[in-house]
Amino acid sequence: MSITDHALAVEAAEAGAAVVRSQYGSSLARFMKTADDFATTADVEAERAILDVLRAGRPDDTVLAEESGRTGTGANGRTWLVDPLCGTLNYAVRTMLTSVNVALRAGARVSVAASADPFTDEVFWTDGSTAYARRGGIDERLTPSAESRLVDVNLDPPFPHRHVFLAARMLADDGFIEQFRPRVVSTTLAVAWVAAGRRAGYVTDGEHLCDSVHFAAGIALGQAAGCVVTGIDGGPVHPDGKGLVVAADERTHAALLALVRNQR
Repeated sequence: MSITDHALAVEAAEAGAAVVRSQYGSSLARFMKTADDFATTADVEAERAILDVLRAGRPDDTVLAEESGRTGTGANGRTWLVDPLCGTLNYAVRTMLTSVNVALRAGARVSVAASADPFTDEVFWTDGSTAYARRGGIDERLTPSAESRLVDVNLDPPFPHRHVFLAARMLADDGFIEQFRPRVVSTTLAVAWVAAGRRAGYVTDGEHLCDSVHFAAGIALGQAAGCVVTGIDGGPVHPDGKGLVVAADERTHAALLALVRNQR
């Protein structure tokens, strides 16, 4: 029987996570991409493991991967988005906060996705309608909750909309201090945590996030789990949207958008 798309996404993410886990703490070569960004041998080898799974399971699909770029013809309208190690700087300095992200855009939407935590052996995944966490081979449905009041923010540049929003300014807002407690994980694993009820919300600046290898899986997980997912302007998440707000419920989302608007 042919493997389903969501099962393939989970398998691919697990393959990448196994590489990331096995190389943790080793001496890693760095490959500079910009003055402030680099990949390691773990990124490259994890991506290779993921692509091996995807090419074996779906040889006719296109793959867009962070390190190797786009491969395939794209004739069937299906593109896999691969981030083999989100949180490379964390990983390089031996901080166990990373994720391995695999998502499938079929036509106009990301239909399935998986985000694996290499160090807890968890995979957060969605088939496009419901979201789950897999631990020890057992799937548990994700249920968002704002009870923790913890909000993760992305403080890493670039900040393309800093004239109207800057996450660091939001953290100093009295309204934020009264309602929430900040966290900075510096990996998109935090987006999956909102879907799982471990965070009340997540906020980042940025552009083109719905098609990003970094964010596509987390956005799909949040939407399938029932989170409120918009840009920082409150508009839909789409290729021309601004930033990202993922909230466990409408009340939290409204509070975060109000804090964003306070900067204007």
